[in-house]
Order: sequence, then C-alpha cells, then structure tokens
Amino acid sequence: MQFATKHLLGGMLGAALLAALPGTGIAQQKFVTIGTGGVTGVYYAAGGAICRLLNKDRKTHGIRCSVESTGGSAYNVNTIRGGELDFGTTQSDVHYNAYKGVGAFKDAGAYTDLRSVFSIHPEPFTVLARKETNATKFEDMKGKRFNVGNPGSGTRASLEELLGALGWKLSDFSLASELKADEHGPALCDNKIDGFFYGVGHPSANIQDPTTTCGAKLVSITGPAVDKLVAANSFYAKATIPGGLYSNNPQPTQTYGVLATLVSSAKVDNETVYQLVKATFENFDEFKKLHPAFASLDPKNMIKDGLSAPLHDGALKYYKEKGWM
Repeated sequence: MQFATKHLLGGMLGAALLAALPGTGIAQQKFVTIGTGGVTGVYYAAGGAICRLLNKDRKTHGIRCSVESTGGSAYNVNTIRGGELDFGTTQSDVHYNAYKGVGAFKDAGAYTDLRSVFSIHPEPFTVLARKETNATKFEDMKGKRFNVGNPGSGTRASLEELLGALGWKLSDFSLASELKADEHGPALCDNKIDGFFYGVGHPSANIQDPTTTCGAKLVSITGPAVDKLVAANSFYAKATIPGGLYSNNPQPTQTYGVLATLVSSAKVDNETVYQLVKATFENFDEFKKLHPAFASLDPKNMIKDGLSAPLHDGALKYYKEKGWM
C-alpha cells in the first residue's frame, strides 16, 4: 500500500515538474470556455459542437475547449465582459444592445470590446400554451399564468420589448413566473403555468417534450406591434415554425425572431479565435450534422447576418484566407 502511494505521489510530482518546464506540451495547453444556455436548448448543443470540433486537434494547437450551461444571452455577454468567459452564445438583439449600450445594457454602457465570431441558427420567438387555454395568438395569454423567462436571459429581454410594443406590463399576467428554460416545459405539463415565451432554434427538445407529453400548442405572435418591431430593428425577422415539426401541432405557426450568434472579446487572443473558427468551418459538414437546427446553415450568411459588433481579428483572418471577405 505504502509502495503504491509512493509511486502515485512520485507520478504526480513528476507531472507537476513536467508541467512547469518550458517547451512541454502540458505547459502550453490553453483552456477556453463557451457560455451557452440551458442544457435542453440549442445554445448548449451549439457550444458542445464547436468545442468538440476544436478539441479534435488539440494536440496540434494546444487549446482545450469546454462548454458551460449558463443563464443565457445577457449573462454570457456580461460574463465575457467580466473576463470570466472567452466565448458565449447570444441572441442578435442582445448582441446589438450590449455593443451599443442600450436596452438592458443602458446602465453598464456600450461594450465596445465585444466582438462577433459568427452567427448560427435562426431563433424564432416561440410561445407554447396548455391545450386547455385554447390560445391561438399571443394576446390570448393576457391574464394567464405565464413564464416570462429568467432575468439575464435573452428571452426575458426580448419578451419585455414585445410587451412594451403592445403597451403591456408584467402585471397583465395573473402570474409572471421567472423559471429557467429547462424548467418551463415540466411546469406547463404540471399545470403550474398556462404558457411560456422562449427564443430557440427548431426543432428543440424543450418544445418537443411538452407537445408530446401534454399536447401543448404553439401560439402565433403576429400583428401591428410585431410588424413595427421588425421594421424598426435590423436584428429581427419574420419567421415560420413549420407545421408537423412537433406532435399535436399540424399547422405552421407565424412569429418573428432573432439569430443566435457566437461572440467573444477583443481581449481574447487572435490565435485562439482563429483556431476555433477554423475548426468549425473546416469540419462544417460534421458541424451541420450535430443538431437539426444547423442543417441549412451557410457560411456566407454566418459571417455577416445578425452581427452588430465588429468581427474579431482572429475570425477575420480566417474569413479572408478563405476568400469570403
């Protein structure tokens, strides 16, 4: 036993000494983290897919990527700003507001060091309601028990903007719950809420589970207030959730939404960003297969659509090498 312990300690000391030596692979390894969202959302899948591709060649570039489940868009931007995350997924509207210092970022001021890496999938704003509510449009949720999203999420910020456009307040719901994305589906099926609002790429397990488990219904978000929001903001676009994508929902659902974007900071070194972008686009066919929401992505759109902050120099270097810019 004593002999084994000695050997173990010897091995650990050896590894520690090796790590301290200049020029060894262990010393040069760099760790990066991508902040995402709830584990059942597409952000978590996107972060996982990017890390997986980057980690494939870690023997060459020495970067080890890990993914972190977080409170979502606004949380990721604020944590990158605080220097605790290297990359994060965020909605294109939150991305815009943070860079300009408007909306939820008014008090913090413009985050001029925010940098775009690329955009990912479209994220239609999705309202799901208990079938018993018989809701067909967002206005039917007035006076109901409604999940407005957790503070710090892009979903919450976008819903507050929609309520402002409609002239509503949170008090117009009989209950405005603040459950995280991973909690709102079970709460809906357990009859704790009547509906929820969520910005997400489709298909999503988060929507699939309640439509299958308790026959939940998709509700359209349309009308003059939405038309005005879309016309006034370049980061919004009309969207359709196809009929039949989810159980018990044969009809297409009309709504609007944003794009998911990957962001970083000007303080993150160019080589790290270059390697992450290269890993994603050099293995693009594999990336597209890692989630159904990525199936129709096109690199030409991903390097310009929904990006309000300037491109990171490391990303720009790769796009120029490819002749895309």
